[in-house]
Amino acid sequence: MRVVIVGAGQAGAALAAKLRALGHRGEIVMLGDEPAPPYQRPPLSKAYLLGEMEEDRLWLRAPEFWAENEVELRLGQAVTAIDPTSKAVTVGGEVLEYDHLALTTGSTPRRLPASIGGSLEGVYTVRRLADVDAMRAEFQPGRKVIIVGGGYIGLEAAAVASKLGLDVTVLEMAPRILQRVAAPETSDYVRALHQAHGVKVLEATGLNRLIGDDRVEGALLTDGRQLPADFVIVGVGITPNTQLAEIAGLTIDNGIATDEQGRTSDPSIWSAGDCASFPWNDGRIRLESVGNAIDQAEAVAANILGAAAPYEAKPWFWSDQYDLKLQIAGLNTGYDHIVTRQGEGDVASFWYYRGADLLAVDAMNDSRAYMVGKRLIEMGKSPSPEVIVSTPDLKALLKA
Repeated sequence: MRVVIVGAGQAGAALAAKLRALGHRGEIVMLGDEPAPPYQRPPLSKAYLLGEMEEDRLWLRAPEFWAENEVELRLGQAVTAIDPTSKAVTVGGEVLEYDHLALTTGSTPRRLPASIGGSLEGVYTVRRLADVDAMRAEFQPGRKVIIVGGGYIGLEAAAVASKLGLDVTVLEMAPRILQRVAAPETSDYVRALHQAHGVKVLEATGLNRLIGDDRVEGALLTDGRQLPADFVIVGVGITPNTQLAEIAGLTIDNGIATDEQGRTSDPSIWSAGDCASFPWNDGRIRLESVGNAIDQAEAVAANILGAAAPYEAKPWFWSDQYDLKLQIAGLNTGYDHIVTRQGEGDVASFWYYRGADLLAVDAMNDSRAYMVGKRLIEMGKSPSPEVIVSTPDLKALLKA
């Protein structure tokens, strides 16, 4: 049985490795459109951009792992078509047949339209190794960078730029940074952290257009102000890569729609990672995280081999900014109130509730709150807000 994996990122690599770990002896072919072997993306906007991590430390597996496990890794080759009828993909002019196909195609960062300067030289996004390699030389002390978007990617880039001595301005069109993903308490904490490091955070501030002839020279804001810039980083979200699935006639619903086992609308095609949506409670979600990419891909590998087991997501995320380690457990969608547990110094955690139900935890330099919160959510336990605030040792809640 030949399994073809389209996409050589975190999910694709996890899927291939899990197939072998579960004893699959058939062919595995993994196709990646980047020249680099499967690598971790989170450090790109952190340690790698800072120059604290070499490229080979990004790699998810040593190069010999793939050969030793008989995974045929084809890099720098983009798949151009899928034919579900003949069960084949087209790559580099070659038609490659499959028994099972897994789409782990990831996502693409949204860019600013060319009509407002998005295609000017000196305007970057952060997603791929090549993106960061292209911008690294820009990070010189005293230079001015404008970061469009106050989400995690933009704020991580802002932290790196600040640490390297640049003049940093973050533009956020929404009333506050992190508005789409976090409570006001988390936004306030992170904003104060950046401002303490000299970053200018402009909220409720829209971008009219970027200024420059061939290369970006600044930004015109919607309130009429004009800011100079030596370069610009755009962090305004990502779009799941569904083009191949659409052409193949697969169902698309906030990404490539899968059932609870990770199977698409075609019984021989599966999907996992940033590009895939799946059933969650009474609806459907798509998670953009390393944890989901790994767990979902490993579940799909087991189901390709006949496990027939539903994927049970256990969402978790993290972000590193300066000396802040922000760890997030659960999904806060639908929360109606927040409980704050304040520790010593810069330690804090924010607990999201809907009614009496604990939904999620944002832990700021508080790994114990994260660990306990994650376990409580997974166990379906919801201690009262009063107990969360008053309990000296949170680990005791796991035994209650």
